[in-house]
Amino acid sequence: MKQILKLASRNIWRNRRRTFITAASILFAVFFAVAISSIQHGTWDHMVNSVVHYHFGYIQIHKNGYWDDQIIDNVFDPSEVVSRESNYNGISQMVPRIESFALASYGTSTKGSLVLGIDPDREAHLTQPDTRVAEGQYLKKEDKGALIAGGLAAYLNIGVGDTLVLISQGYHGINSAGKFPVRGLVELASPDLNKQLVYIGLEQAKWFYGTEGQVTTIVADIEDPGELSGIVSSLRADLDTAQYEVMDYKEMMPDLIKAREVDTAGSQIILMILYFIIGFGIFGTILMMLKEREYEFGILKAIGMKTGKLSLMVWLETIFLGVIGCVAGILFSLPLVYYFYKNPIELTGKMAEAYEKFGVQALLPASMEPSIFLNQAVVIFLMITVLSVYPIFKLAKLKPVDAMRA
Repeated sequence: MKQILKLASRNIWRNRRRTFITAASILFAVFFAVAISSIQHGTWDHMVNSVVHYHFGYIQIHKNGYWDDQIIDNVFDPSEVVSRESNYNGISQMVPRIESFALASYGTSTKGSLVLGIDPDREAHLTQPDTRVAEGQYLKKEDKGALIAGGLAAYLNIGVGDTLVLISQGYHGINSAGKFPVRGLVELASPDLNKQLVYIGLEQAKWFYGTEGQVTTIVADIEDPGELSGIVSSLRADLDTAQYEVMDYKEMMPDLIKAREVDTAGSQIILMILYFIIGFGIFGTILMMLKEREYEFGILKAIGMKTGKLSLMVWLETIFLGVIGCVAGILFSLPLVYYFYKNPIELTGKMAEAYEKFGVQALLPASMEPSIFLNQAVVIFLMITVLSVYPIFKLAKLKPVDAMRA
């Protein structure tokens, strides 16, 4: 075996031009495949991360029918669900919320806003709004103040220490109005949320909307996103689905998921074309090698080298070519991928507006996920394994006398 390895490694450098041309074709194909996959994965991971960690969470529980009719009257008592928090494996905490709308006013400026009533401590472990406070301070337990998103604060020309006025319609049509001292300003990555979001304490939200201790939403904070489907199934099996609806982020954002599926399908077509290019390049190298070395193979068989060992040597040569091309392609793509991982592409114009409709910052970051790089090597290895069937078949039929006469 050592002798076969030594022969195979020497043979690929006997014709350096052929080796470099083949390795270069694999290098550029791997480079473009890695670049496409990295940007695609990074962009969609960024979108999902924005949806999950900036607002929605992975799982939400509502009163049945709330998602289709998001009015303040569709509230429920959270005690029954929250009390079972420890019963579900994979759920680290249940985070109650009140989500509704109100007219935010300061001085002569008014703007429609999304009011989010939160438990400051629990929400800090879920969406971490405390880490986004740009000015002032985060809400404390039982705080009667408010946090305002930076874009909304700029529109209203309001700052820390000023008093925000909220006016809305509360539970069962009651009039809701309240004054909230501004405790701090938060800068959100989602441009849509940054223009309209107001945080107030959960108890203050219950008082403001008059919900009598009820909430609109419970967000289930999970430990491992890979267990999402199993946790959702457990919740639906345990809770009364006639009374509650359990939804994961894919159900809450179906347009985003469909867009990802379409984009993934398009990129897979491009990758298939690149793999075909690699395949034809390697197959062409194999054909040239077989023709150029037909005399050599005839002599080796004539002096007693078994067909199996000869086929193994040729297979190892193609494997070495593939490995050289793949490693070079990965090393060539690493600096570029890392650069765009640290410095995402910023979109502008209509493309940026399309992203903002999803409530996502208009960026195209790259992903440094190791599987993106390793998958290319696996695909090339499988491709070479399939293509190596041809020289094995050809060498098995090779007759030494005819080969040496050629």
